[in-house]
Amino acid sequence: MRIGTFVLAARFPGQGPGEALHRAVRSAEAAEESGLDSVWLAEHHFVPYGVCPSATTLAALLLGRTRRIRVGTAVSVLPNHHPVALGEQAALLHLTSGGRFSLGVGRGGPWVDLEVFGGGLDAYENGFPEALDLLLDWLREPRVAGRGARFGFREVAVVPRADELLTDGSAEGPEVIVACTSPKTVRLAASRALPMLLGMHCGDEEKAEMVALWRTAAREAGHPPEVVEGAAHVSAGVAQIADGPEDATETLVKTMPGWLRQGLGAHVTVDDRHRVMRDPVAYTELLCGLHPVGPPKLAADRLAATAERTGITRFALLVEGSGDLGATEENVRRLGADVLPLLT
Repeated sequence: MRIGTFVLAARFPGQGPGEALHRAVRSAEAAEESGLDSVWLAEHHFVPYGVCPSATTLAALLLGRTRRIRVGTAVSVLPNHHPVALGEQAALLHLTSGGRFSLGVGRGGPWVDLEVFGGGLDAYENGFPEALDLLLDWLREPRVAGRGARFGFREVAVVPRADELLTDGSAEGPEVIVACTSPKTVRLAASRALPMLLGMHCGDEEKAEMVALWRTAAREAGHPPEVVEGAAHVSAGVAQIADGPEDATETLVKTMPGWLRQGLGAHVTVDDRHRVMRDPVAYTELLCGLHPVGPPKLAADRLAATAERTGITRFALLVEGSGDLGATEENVRRLGADVLPLLT
């Protein structure tokens, strides 16, 4: 089982973006110090829900500050990026880190980002498959041409090649994962044999259904059994470790609703469609009930139960729910010191 952290650089009420970003960086450094497997970085624009606008840039910083831990994006929002530019960044980070970088991509939402970055609503609603395939070509082929409806360009050389020989003798490109929130995207990821990142709002039953759908679609696409059964999906969640059974929940219920109300409420849709926001308190309580929130034994049991029910053994856990730097570092330390030994 591989336990990692999920870093949003969340800006809680009364905080500035610099404080949120410093906490994000320190939590990632603490994750390596605590023996965790990975750090997954989110990308958001124009909202305090998360103040990291470039997951790849923050990944570059963290890869330079660490030596062992895997750093991934969860996710880079593909409609906001040219796939070739994102592919070049992924290859650069993969090669210079010795293969420690994972590229997570997703469709994002129908936000005003699409207007600002020029992708438009069509890039969100229809353009994801074309963009994903162009990105994969860039990470796997020596020369690539754009032949789609949105991206058209003459054949060019791929420099640097993502699958160039690494110092350990391997010659594979960076891992690519896809954030999946709908059956359509699950089937798309499966057809390309790409592992999924499943959201923290999903319970074990829903995640198990998505994994089953992925396996069916991957088999139908002709992928061999070892690829189908060996896909390393990632489950996102929330983690808060405390001694008492109610202490961790109390911490999050005090802090997370204010952040969620401020952060999610700031989203603006590109076409002014109405979006209903979850009730922040009810959502926080839901997350506390689904994920490793509580004493170490309870946290380990919930992670083990999710692994058993879904087959997923990789986790990206939000650890900054207290909104406090010291408490976040202690939370990460306890994940490594008190929870990990119960899972090995």
